[in-house]
Formats: sequence, C-alpha cells, structure tokens
Amino acid sequence: PPGTVVDHTITRFNWYDFFLVSQHVRQGTVSPTHYVVVHDDSGWDCDRMQRLSYMLTHLYYNWPGTVRVPAPCQYAHKLAYLQGQNLKKPFDQALANRLFYL
Repeated sequence: PPGTVVDHTITRFNWYDFFLVSQHVRQGTVSPTHYVVVHDDSGWDCDRMQRLSYMLTHLYYNWPGTVRVPAPCQYAHKLAYLQGQNLKKPFDQALANRLFYL
C-alpha cells in the first residue's frame, strides 16, 4: 500500500537508503522508488526523512493523487525536458522564480 517503506534487509549495509511505495495502482504492479540520501546534515532520524519524502509525493499539482517521486524532483524533470526540447536558448531570468514551465 502507499506509504510502505523498506529500510532493511534489501538495502545496502553501509548506505543511507530506503525503498518507498508512494503511489496506488489500479492495475498491474507498483514499483517502489529507491532513495539514496547522499548528504544529510539536518539531524533528522531516518523515519522523519522517509515521511518527508512520502509527503512530498502528494504535492505534484498536475496529478490528483501521489506520484512516484517527490514533487520537486518531478518539477525539475519537467523543467529540464522543456528546456532541452523546446526553448533552444537559455530562459529569461525574470522567469527563474516562477513555475513558467507548467
């Protein structure tokens, strides 16, 4: 079910990583997303980082449910695709703080 976290047994022994199922599928099989925390100076425990990751999957506004990755990652992917495929030149810096790519 959505929100399921696996942070033992199948994770790497010396890494800060976990698997998270964030979306619900009506047909087929859901695939968990593998998260690897590369750097963490927040002082949070693993449970809090996992809950934050799950909550961020609810914040993608172009989809009514949860998405597979946290919304900031999904938005970054969408922006990179738009930039690479359509703009052919750097975007105007006046748009840098806006969600113009939606």
